[in-house]
Amino acid sequence: MRAAADPPVTPEAFKLRMDFPVFMALLICALTIPGFGDMGSGKAQSCSDIRQFYNGKGFSLNGVPQSEISGEHLRICPQGYTCCTSVMEDSLSNLSRTEMEGLIRDAGRALQASLNGQYKVFDGYLLELLNRSEGFLQQSYPPALGSLYTQNTRVFSDLYTELRRYYRGSNVNIEEALNEFWARLLERMFKGANGRYLIGDDYLECVSKQSETLRPFGDTPRDLKLKVTRTFVAARSFVQGLVISGEVVRKVSQVPLSPECMRAIMKMTYCPHCRGVASARPCANYCANVLKGCLANQADLDTEWRNLADAMLQVSNRFEGVSSVDVVFLSLPTHISEAITTMMDNIDTFNNKVFQACGNPREGGTSSTGLEEVKRRGKVTVEDSPTSAARLEKLVSDVSRRLRDMQPYWVSLPSTLCSDRVATRAQADKCWNGMARARYLPGVMGDGLASQINNPEVEIDITKPDMTIRQQIMQLKIMTNRLKNAFNGNDVDFQDTSDDISGSGSGMCTEENCPRGPRLMAPSTDRPKVYAYPPENKKVVKASADHNLPSIALYLLSLVMLLLRR
Repeated sequence: MRAAADPPVTPEAFKLRMDFPVFMALLICALTIPGFGDMGSGKAQSCSDIRQFYNGKGFSLNGVPQSEISGEHLRICPQGYTCCTSVMEDSLSNLSRTEMEGLIRDAGRALQASLNGQYKVFDGYLLELLNRSEGFLQQSYPPALGSLYTQNTRVFSDLYTELRRYYRGSNVNIEEALNEFWARLLERMFKGANGRYLIGDDYLECVSKQSETLRPFGDTPRDLKLKVTRTFVAARSFVQGLVISGEVVRKVSQVPLSPECMRAIMKMTYCPHCRGVASARPCANYCANVLKGCLANQADLDTEWRNLADAMLQVSNRFEGVSSVDVVFLSLPTHISEAITTMMDNIDTFNNKVFQACGNPREGGTSSTGLEEVKRRGKVTVEDSPTSAARLEKLVSDVSRRLRDMQPYWVSLPSTLCSDRVATRAQADKCWNGMARARYLPGVMGDGLASQINNPEVEIDITKPDMTIRQQIMQLKIMTNRLKNAFNGNDVDFQDTSDDISGSGSGMCTEENCPRGPRLMAPSTDRPKVYAYPPENKKVVKASADHNLPSIALYLLSLVMLLLRR
């Protein structure tokens, strides 16, 4: 007997049979998602720790939840279960930006203070040399030159005034200043040697023209011009290099962080608190990518910054040897005295040739001022100061070391800022990677704007560089070219900065930016330990780390209900 035929399968029954395995699979997946079971317990994690942390930052607890809430409202942090509201996220985001910008400024102030210290040391020492040189002249010339000096002190003092103005960056041509000094000295000495004649300006102009070929002072004016020009050009360009580099640091350190950087900083700094894993420090490579992205424009300073440091090191070599700055400055009185002696020894020959070329002047003047007295007194000499040489050598050594130390500053700034806040190598599997406490997989980006095109943490338009930083790069290029010219002995034009860098200040930073200290003590270049990673809330050790993707569980349950309805 044939078995009864199976009843026909209706479309609804067929569909139910086909959906049943799918239904069971989805149900099993939903029930096994981490965090779903915790929700089933009906006990949400307490927010007492984040409330204490948030209030400790100075924020009001109004609106801060007592226990975890769903995080779909979060725009920066992962949207899991959280203790942070939108207001809290915004507040902590602004705080993270303020703190990071403060850290960048603090690091800049430390470098700026070092440069400012070097500037003060060199500036003070060079001005001290000039003062000592002029003081020696004022002390030794009256006994040696008598009335020739006392009646013409303005000629000598004006020379030192012009040298100081040139060193300060005023619009002074040092060669013209020296030529003017020798021309005025020649006039005074020629009048003194020919006191019985009436010598007017026209006759003195003729004398000046003859001096170009007769060379009454011998080779001293030419030799001194070469030494003084090369030395003063090197000294001025070097201290200006310290000023410019300090200004670049100040201006670049004040560049605000971009909105994209602010989001990345917030995600790295305070999102762990919102997720309940406050004890998890950022993964090292994660922090590196965030700050390399945030400081990409700053890293583009690196090439020109190194070029400037190299040029300054090269110019500093001019401060040593037989033509060192201390030798040239302190020997000025001796060289001038030698030139005066040369003219005195050859005054009769010089007079005869001038009278032949310019004619005999009319008599009727006063009696001679007694240049024979100068011959009897002898010439001025200055002894070398071994203490000055040793001191200068130490100054050059110190500044050279600091210039080399500062060369990698801009590209090392991200690692400097990360060093106190990242997880150790032993914690690589339990560090904060931006989403959870787990290993960070992406590699570390290179330095500079162009290298950030694939930065996984900070969105950057590499076609739009920061214009403030580009302007500072150009300033570094200009200063480097000036230093190279100075090294070759070529005079360089500077904007008049005498009002900015004269006196006790350096023109590099304001009172609130630069620490006070002894004038000749260079501040330490050690990186100040100013960065404090946001305080860890060590009580928060179990929170939403176990609540991975709860919204997916809700989504899967919705699918289950939809299938049941079908």
